[in-house]
Amino acid sequence: MEPTQDYPLFGGAFSATLPVGAIDVSDLRPIPDNQEVFCHRVTDQSLIVELLELQAHVRGEAAARYHFEDVGGVQGARAVHVEAVQPLLLENLALRGCCEEAWFLSGKQQVAKGNQQVTKDVTLHQALLRLTRYQTDLLLTFNQPPPDDRSSLDPENLSFPPWSLGDFERLVTSLTLHDPDIFGPQ
Repeated sequence: MEPTQDYPLFGGAFSATLPVGAIDVSDLRPIPDNQEVFCHRVTDQSLIVELLELQAHVRGEAAARYHFEDVGGVQGARAVHVEAVQPLLLENLALRGCCEEAWFLSGKQQVAKGNQQVTKDVTLHQALLRLTRYQTDLLLTFNQPPPDDRSSLDPENLSFPPWSLGDFERLVTSLTLHDPDIFGPQ
């Protein structure tokens, strides 16, 4: 199975390559207009693409950390731990023409699912693409919760292997802007 090439995002204003087994969560429940959310068919992994207001008060690595901590706050994380932050090479991005700065962050957040009291360490990988011209921080997040207790020998699991960091990198580097009007008048 091949990844889904040129999947339209935000009504076709963007497109990207999605990994095998991606389900558009907006087909299952309401999603905010500034987000595109995809979940894996078998695992609890998810991918989120968000258009956020540019946080001009933070720059560089601090901007990546800011968004990671903000996501932790929104998810009610009991603990957040940044493991690594590094710059992304703009020349590797399809958005290189309008992205002034890009960062990749890996970390863990301790979160409880739904109304549960038990927390799990969720690994998050984030790519922050700063589109200053459009006053937008584009945040891509790959959530990797620990595997659940379902059998890895289940035939369904064999058809849809867990997503890898390579799948996330392909999403980040393939993200393409088709219609800048999504950002409003410039």
